[in-house]
Amino acid sequence: MIVLGDPPEAWEALGFRVDDGLVALGAERLQLSGRGGGILAVTAPGLTRDDPDGLPLRKGSGGRAEIQVEGSPPPHPNGAFAVDHVVVFTGSLDRTVTALQAAGLDLRRRDERMAFLRLGPYILEVVERDDDPARFWGLVVVVDDPGTVPGAGPAKNAVQPGRRIATVKGLGTALAVMSRRV
Repeated sequence: MIVLGDPPEAWEALGFRVDDGLVALGAERLQLSGRGGGILAVTAPGLTRDDPDGLPLRKGSGGRAEIQVEGSPPPHPNGAFAVDHVVVFTGSLDRTVTALQAAGLDLRRRDERMAFLRLGPYILEVVERDDDPARFWGLVVVVDDPGTVPGAGPAKNAVQPGRRIATVKGLGTALAVMSRRV
């Protein structure tokens, strides 16, 4: 579960289907609290401790027991279907990655300024910048066509070969939409 500060109406205006304040994206749920701000908390299975490096990252159940899911959720008008990754900014990549690994996350790849860890059904991307303490910055959602999502800017080539990405305006949460993996 990813808790966001945005109101449900803002996500509906971007073509997301919202049911009782929740956006279903594959196995993940976004809870729209309307409290303001971006990503307020993330709950994920596999964590062995809460709040690594001060991030509001909490232990979840082994499955999706928090939310009962019957069948596939209905499609979103904008073609969204999954969370691709969540982004964290930190002033110390070493410190944040060490804390996340100590909390049970699996480091997949790392270079001088970025690290990628598995967080349930998606990736946690950690980027070293002049931001301390570590904080959630935004998320990337997979859609059929990034160029057709309301509020999205022009799609451009993503770092991943064959994928396109576009930033979305109109939310308190930093959001980008990306085409599916090829």
